[in-house]
Amino acid sequence: MKTLGHFGKVLAIAPHPDDEVLGCGGTLARLVDEGADVTIAIATKGNPPAFLAEQVERVMQETQKAHHILGVRDTRQMGLPAAALDTLPAAQTNSAFAELIGDIAPDTLLLPFIGDIHLDHQIVFLAAMVAARPRNNDAPCQILAYETLSETNWFAAPTTPAFVPNVFVDISATLGRKLDAFAAFESQVRPFPEERSIEALKALATLRGSAVHARAAEAFMLVRQIVRSA
Repeated sequence: MKTLGHFGKVLAIAPHPDDEVLGCGGTLARLVDEGADVTIAIATKGNPPAFLAEQVERVMQETQKAHHILGVRDTRQMGLPAAALDTLPAAQTNSAFAELIGDIAPDTLLLPFIGDIHLDHQIVFLAAMVAARPRNNDAPCQILAYETLSETNWFAAPTTPAFVPNVFVDISATLGRKLDAFAAFESQVRPFPEERSIEALKALATLRGSAVHARAAEAFMLVRQIVRSA
């Protein structure tokens, strides 16, 4: 099997805790296994009264456990307001992501899909793309959008952007860790046939894998790729 060495330093941005596991957890685990430098940034945090303090603390603990299972040691909490990114001035949101991306200087950026139904997902994508503009050689060379069960497929495609993957990462060896990492989010897991279930997540990985003759895969849409000279 070929390695993911061309990903270089990787930054995966999740609008909310567990999005990164649902969308690219298997890929992140594989990258860690191959020795890649991987960072996960959680964009938002729940604030009262919409979110109870004990609920927020529980999810943060679940996040730590999930990332430990994946093997990711660098987790950044951006602390932007969950389910309320649209209440912030665009300049403030863009600045937060510019600081994050400037600090990490990733080669590969993994983002939620612009066509997700949750507005937080859309804003995170747009703000990260503003921050990742190729104004210098430190800009990310590869930007991929991942799919999130219960978000990516619930909008109104083709009226809205449709997720049509053109990059597939074989996660046959790390699917188990992806599922275990999602199971760590006990407050978020739902019983099948709800989409946020272990069974549905495994089924999607099997489906994406079968599209490229693999036992399991994660699918992405390539947003931009820059092949620089040596």
